[in-house]
Amino acid sequence: MKFIAVLPWADWLALVCFVALWAGYAWFAKSWGLRKPSLLVTTNRYRGFWMLQATSRDPRMLDGLITQSLSQTPAFFCSTSILIIGGLFAVLGTTEKAAEMVSEMPFAQATSLAVLELKVLVLLAVFVYAFFRFSWSMRQYTFVSLLIGGLPDPKDFESGKFDRERFAQRAADMVGAAAETFNDGLRAYYFSFAALAWFFSPLAMVGGTLLVVLILYRREFHSEVLGILRE
Repeated sequence: MKFIAVLPWADWLALVCFVALWAGYAWFAKSWGLRKPSLLVTTNRYRGFWMLQATSRDPRMLDGLITQSLSQTPAFFCSTSILIIGGLFAVLGTTEKAAEMVSEMPFAQATSLAVLELKVLVLLAVFVYAFFRFSWSMRQYTFVSLLIGGLPDPKDFESGKFDRERFAQRAADMVGAAAETFNDGLRAYYFSFAALAWFFSPLAMVGGTLLVVLILYRREFHSEVLGILRE
C-alpha cells in the first residue's frame, strides 16, 4: 500500500494507459497486419524474394554483405541504448538536481523526489527492454548468416535433391523474425518520448502516448513507403 501511495492516482492512471496502449498497439499491429498487410508484412514478401534468389546464387557473398549491413542497425541502437541506460542511472544519483531542473521547466508539474525517481525508473525500463530486443535482433541476424551459409549448391536445387522453396522460406522467416524484433525495439524508442512527457504531467504522458500510437499506425499501415512497396 505504501508503494501505491507514492504516486497520485492521476499518475497511476497515466502509467496504466501508457502500458495498455503500448501492449495493445503491439497486439493490434500483429493481428491487424494479417488482414491488412502492414509495412513489416509487406517487406516480408521481399525477404522471401531475396532468399529465393539467394538459392540460385553461387557464391553468396552478396547475401552475406546484405545480412551484415542489416545487422549493423540493431547493433547501433543496442550500443545507444547502453549509453542511455548509463545516463539514466547517473540521473538517479542526482535526483535533487534533476528535480530542480524539472521544476524550472514551463508547464511542468511539481513532484517529490520519490515520484521523480519512479519516473526515471520507468524510462529506464523502457530502454532496458529496447536493449534486449535490439541485442536479440543482432543474434537472429547471425542465425540468418548461418542459414545462408548452409544453403546447398544451386545445382542440388535444380536437380531436385533439395526443396528450393523450403530452404528459402526458412531463411526468409528468420530474416522476418529479426526484423520484427528490431521493430519492437524501435517502437520502444518511440514510446520513450511519451514516457518523457510524464515529467511534465500525467495528461502530457497520455497525450504523448496517443500521439505515438497515431504516428506508428500511420507509418505501418498508411505510409507512402508502404504504398510504393505494394505496387
